[in-house]
Amino acid sequence: MSDQPAGLTGPDLTRDGAPSTDLADGAMLLGHANGEPVILARQGSDVFAVGATCTHYGGALAEGVFDGGLIRCPWHHACFDVRTGAAARPPALDPITAYAVEEHDGRLFVGTPLAAPPAAAPLAAPPESVVIVGAGAAGNAAAETLRREGYAGPITMVGADASVPYDRPNLSKDYLAGTAPEDWIPLRSPEFYADRQIDLLLGHRVTRVDAADRRVILEDGRELRYGALLLATGADAVRLDTPGGDLPHVHYLRTLDDSRAIVEGTADATTAVVVGTSFIGLEVAASLRARNIETHVVAPEAIPMERVLGPRLGAFVRALHEEHGVRFHLGHTVARIDERSVTLDDGTRIEAGLVVFGVGVRPGVGLAQEAGLAVDRGVVVDQYLQASTPGIWAAGDIARWPDAHSGASIRVEHWVVAERQGQTAARNMLGRGEPFDAVPFFWSQHYDVPINYVGHAEQWEQIDVAGSIEDRDCLVAFRAGGRTLAVASIYRDVGSLQAELAMERRDEAALQALIPPTS
Repeated sequence: MSDQPAGLTGPDLTRDGAPSTDLADGAMLLGHANGEPVILARQGSDVFAVGATCTHYGGALAEGVFDGGLIRCPWHHACFDVRTGAAARPPALDPITAYAVEEHDGRLFVGTPLAAPPAAAPLAAPPESVVIVGAGAAGNAAAETLRREGYAGPITMVGADASVPYDRPNLSKDYLAGTAPEDWIPLRSPEFYADRQIDLLLGHRVTRVDAADRRVILEDGRELRYGALLLATGADAVRLDTPGGDLPHVHYLRTLDDSRAIVEGTADATTAVVVGTSFIGLEVAASLRARNIETHVVAPEAIPMERVLGPRLGAFVRALHEEHGVRFHLGHTVARIDERSVTLDDGTRIEAGLVVFGVGVRPGVGLAQEAGLAVDRGVVVDQYLQASTPGIWAAGDIARWPDAHSGASIRVEHWVVAERQGQTAARNMLGRGEPFDAVPFFWSQHYDVPINYVGHAEQWEQIDVAGSIEDRDCLVAFRAGGRTLAVASIYRDVGSLQAELAMERRDEAALQALIPPTS
């Protein structure tokens, strides 16, 4: 009978070690040490040992990709530095443990945990103070990064939401479905910010930015002076002027309070109407079905999400939702909402004790416009995420930046992109001179089917598929001009990571080999 602890696989790397010859250059080996799963990874003549569980949602890092000194999580593309365990790229914010490695008689053994490396010193004179407007993905990541990078000056983060920064993607997924408790939602505790002397002004709105005098004015009249300012004001839900749209059972989903209100509404509702086939709209539909609520989806499009995913993936998403009981009313709009029903433009009446709109968002660029910053369907920033006025950076849903991969100026509304931009902006406030060149990534969850997407394709000339969409095992490439602009995947986690790597390296040959063109 094995004395190996339940749930652990591979060799005991503390007691027995592993043959050095079993670990090829660029390879990983999964084992365990002191009751924890641990990965050995070799890069050239160097061998490293780190924890094997992603600190974001618990993904198995051994099932990911090791390349260039980084271990990439297969679930949501978080990256960890194999030398130190540091979370090199979001959505993970916390490190994994790094361990000492010793070799004896041709076997590799894992030793004690390594101390965290010291914070780097700023490369230039740091700003006297930093103000962050917006307490979402980008703002939170920026504040944490400033402290991690050794910035010791005042940091103030102002957020209109009264809650501490939280995991917004979960609001339409597990939390709304009732499978994730609310204590999973905050990214950090209030004590985390207090310990790091990050001043949170939550439930407050900024009404004006005086860029010439470097001041931020709050709605209560308070003024905050800044040496560096990050605008991370995110996006607001598009609200339609629909008759009855102000009734108490009608909701939009953008904040934790919004999600709480929808959850509360499910207590009495047996039938719901979701307006819109956006990612959030259909994730809401899936979550409502998880609560056994009869759910109808109304949208003017003929195919859900065709603009982003194309016709075949869009049709697959529709079929997936129909398998789970969702009823679609496509090619239609909502004409009127009453207390217990929704009437469509063709007169069809649907009973509905709950209505949720998910018809898109608009970037919150008002402050930037009034401050005189360059705005073009978003706040215009350079490759370092600096806005047109010195001392001001922008990140997240509002930022329009020169994308090195597509060659276009783009703005995206992805959580991971916002976090990565927040980190880059923070480092550039400290003089790092780091261009933002991350490949955009997002994920969407529909029942038990995850859809991952790397790259950015607003238009394409052809779509190529490796595998089978219908069998839920595929990579889907969106191409134009002989170039791969984006790759979507279903249960091809390693392939998605490989596509991301190839895009980072501008390696079109690798992308063509991964998803061969069909014409």
